[in-house]
Amino acid sequence: MLSSALQMLRRAYAAALRSISALEGQMLAILLAFGVGSLVMPFVVGRFGRNAFFIAALVPLAAFVDALVAGPRVMAGEPIAQSVDWVTELAMTISVRMDTLSWLLALVVSGVGTLVLVYCARYFRSDEDSLGRFAAVLLAFAGAMYGLVVADDVYLLFVFWEATSVLSYLLIGHYSRKKASRAAALQALLVTTFGGLVMLVGLVLLAVETGTSSLSGIIEAAPSSTLAVVAIMLVLVGALSKSAIFPFHFWLPAAMAAPTPVSAYLHAAAMVKAGIYLVARLAPGFSEIPGWHEVIIGLGVFTMLLGGWNALKQHDLKLILAYGTVSQLGFLVIVVGYGTRDAALAGIALLLAHAMFKSTLFLAVGIIDHRTGTRDLRKLSGLGRDAPVLAIITALAVASMVGLPPTLGFVAKEAVFTSLLEDATAGEPFGWIALVGVALGSVLTVAYSARFLWGAFSRKPGVESRRLVHEHTDFFLAPAVLAAGGLVLGTLANLVDGWLSGYPAEFPSPGEAYHLALWHGVEPALGISLATLAAGTVLFLARQRVSKLQKSLGTGISAADAYGATMQAVDRTAARITSLTQRGSLPFYLGVILTVFAVSISSALILNRTWPVEFRPWDYPAQVAIGVIMMVAAIAATRAGKRFQAVVLVGVTGFGMSALFALQGAPDLALTQILVEIVTLVAFVLVLRRLPARLGQKHGTAHGGIRALIGASVGILMAVVAAVALGARTELPISLEWATLAYEQAHGRNIVNVALVDLRGWDTMGELSVIIAAATGVASLIFISGRGVDNLPTVARGVARKTARDQLLKSRDPANSDRGSWLLAGRTLADRNRSILLEVVVRLIFHPVIVVSLYLLLVGHNAPGGGFAGGLVAGMALVARYLAGGRHELGAAAPVDAGKLLGAGLVLAVGTALVPLFFGVDALTSTFFEWDLGLFGRLEFVTSTIFDIGVYLVVIGLVLDVLRSLGAEVDRQYEEDGVHEKPAEKVASGERESTS
Repeated sequence: MLSSALQMLRRAYAAALRSISALEGQMLAILLAFGVGSLVMPFVVGRFGRNAFFIAALVPLAAFVDALVAGPRVMAGEPIAQSVDWVTELAMTISVRMDTLSWLLALVVSGVGTLVLVYCARYFRSDEDSLGRFAAVLLAFAGAMYGLVVADDVYLLFVFWEATSVLSYLLIGHYSRKKASRAAALQALLVTTFGGLVMLVGLVLLAVETGTSSLSGIIEAAPSSTLAVVAIMLVLVGALSKSAIFPFHFWLPAAMAAPTPVSAYLHAAAMVKAGIYLVARLAPGFSEIPGWHEVIIGLGVFTMLLGGWNALKQHDLKLILAYGTVSQLGFLVIVVGYGTRDAALAGIALLLAHAMFKSTLFLAVGIIDHRTGTRDLRKLSGLGRDAPVLAIITALAVASMVGLPPTLGFVAKEAVFTSLLEDATAGEPFGWIALVGVALGSVLTVAYSARFLWGAFSRKPGVESRRLVHEHTDFFLAPAVLAAGGLVLGTLANLVDGWLSGYPAEFPSPGEAYHLALWHGVEPALGISLATLAAGTVLFLARQRVSKLQKSLGTGISAADAYGATMQAVDRTAARITSLTQRGSLPFYLGVILTVFAVSISSALILNRTWPVEFRPWDYPAQVAIGVIMMVAAIAATRAGKRFQAVVLVGVTGFGMSALFALQGAPDLALTQILVEIVTLVAFVLVLRRLPARLGQKHGTAHGGIRALIGASVGILMAVVAAVALGARTELPISLEWATLAYEQAHGRNIVNVALVDLRGWDTMGELSVIIAAATGVASLIFISGRGVDNLPTVARGVARKTARDQLLKSRDPANSDRGSWLLAGRTLADRNRSILLEVVVRLIFHPVIVVSLYLLLVGHNAPGGGFAGGLVAGMALVARYLAGGRHELGAAAPVDAGKLLGAGLVLAVGTALVPLFFGVDALTSTFFEWDLGLFGRLEFVTSTIFDIGVYLVVIGLVLDVLRSLGAEVDRQYEEDGVHEKPAEKVASGERESTS
């Protein structure tokens, strides 16, 4: 049996295979194409340079074409949905759905993404740093955004939501050498990720409340309970933070440190639209719940006015657009979240218009900056005459942004004014708030748009004219297509109305439905538009007075300042806590950990109401004797005066535990515990060579009473916990069935080993990774690079390799009395460090110990042993070889990189886990083979033995890392000091000493 976690992993893997081999729809295929494309993009850029962006554009272009093909079916009211089971235990599915709203956003994401990638091919230089990484991340972001708008499972939506945050962090911080880029990227990541985590809580609550994780199912159910209201408010936190709505608006202007293509895509058409999309998605079901209008309309109006007011202050063209985007996002939130049929139609029309005109303007600013070297409107003059095509493109986009006919922006803004005015005149107070706020915000929009167009292209007295350096025509392709799209779609307003009518149909329509049109005649909405245009023009013409007014009002406390103060407070708090707790004192750290442990567990025990009714002091009298010895050793260790004495006494407790294991019928655990204690003792001894012999020689023991109190409290507490835990069992343990499971499913009689490599092999794989991390940590503490192989004496290893064949030939000659020799410590060790007796013993037992280790490895499935015990025994053989002959002998005994052993072991273990998947069975499933060998009996081989071999190699690698770092390296340092070994010249000259 495999654990539930392993079951879920297998099914997730199988689902991925099914989605790759038999894709159930174009959306899944497109998501896969985005993923594969982003992986290969660095190699494509390495081959084709910046022209690789044309290749990258093919992926979003395919998504755009697919959405166009799906358009007739979507407009006919037939949403396209595909679903693949992912983790059935958690009811998680890879579920995608394309209706009118997601269809529109898919067109925006893929269409603008295609044009931006084409634009990148001329924006970046061929020698741009990290261009391959940028292309890969930008394409991956496009895929994540596409997945976000078509996802129908809330958990899948959250995965793509957070993916866009992480990928935007990488894109904003593309210029990683600039501090401003790094700071802006981190700020955007922190704000949007915080909002995403809050949103996740809301999504989980909604899924629990409705009993489904389907986004469409949740909206259809539309619960109105208090829990649902709280959940929606939490979701809105994520949506508003993503779309830079107050108080989260400050991250967007800072993100202008990103390359212009990133700003045009992420901050105009894609990522900032994610929050707008989510508000629009939830509005049909939840726009009438308490608090919705207060949050959406209140924050939307304030954000629109705040962004527009700040845009009038800026001199950087890109910052004008950034604050203008904040203002327009507030505008969009008001309209798409208002909750009526006509406002919904106006909202998604405005969303489409905004994506096109704001992307155009960002791309135009990129061309200006790229070819004039500045974005400061105070330094630009006469550019309109020098670049008339660019000026026309920009003017078309500005016309759509301010709402001039015949652009789509005009059509959408007329629809907005009409829908809000009708609701306001019907007696809805929020209608008046929204209408007045949008009208005032539109005045600011006209003012900063005129300022942008004037600042970029007009002639200014006293400012030197800037000329646009000649550029490829296709550099203008992307902004030209987007600007023309806004113009063409405005003239085709009736068609656009039919395309988008599916989404507003989800709202109730008490009266006659409004339809998009270029001309509705002379009506109040037209009058409001003309008034905002006139007032905005006056505000622009009075820009000098407005600038003085803004300076006189001052800046006050901004959200960006609040963010900075918060981060500074976090840094100061972290520094103070660190200085308080990180004192460099191990006793202090242990004291804090043990005290917290004692307090928390004691609190749990006090609240415990179930205490054991039976007390059994021992099972065998020998347990009492062993327990007394362990307690005496533990107390003596605290009173020991020398370090080695303390280590040995601590080891006594470990050996006592081994004896208890043996008495309870667990020879595997006893054997492993004994071996671990020996290896640990050796490691301690190796370290102690660098420490003073006596305890307290440099640092005395302070606060002995407090230490004794903490130690006694923890010890008594653990005894009580053990008693309570043993008495808490009310049912028979599952371990009673392990003997049957081990034999019938894993074909083994050693329950412990079978559990490690078969029944709970997944846990063992995790433990192997921990062992590898520990070995790497030990090695990295000593060696700057590598694992000490280069520090081993090359002479000894070279001699051992070169003379191996000669010694073999000599050994075959009966007349030769000198059969060669090995383990001659006299060649390298000083006389006072040699032990002839130890050398002789090691010569006798080394090879038998290695054979025993292999025996334990191979029989571990049915008898005491296994890869862990066998690896420790082989490690003990290496320990003996090192202790007898020093570091040179260790190099001759194991001339292999410990890292390769660790890696090979992990590969074997992971390979054993993965291979069964290719045969359609669970990971780590074992099988066995039997052969009848006649007189030699029957031979049985279980495939989990290969896993055990991986464990064997990992353990040997760990021991070798310890010996080379704490042993051989310390010896080498002594050798340099002339303390421990004979000079290397003697070794090189081949000096031989008698071993008789």
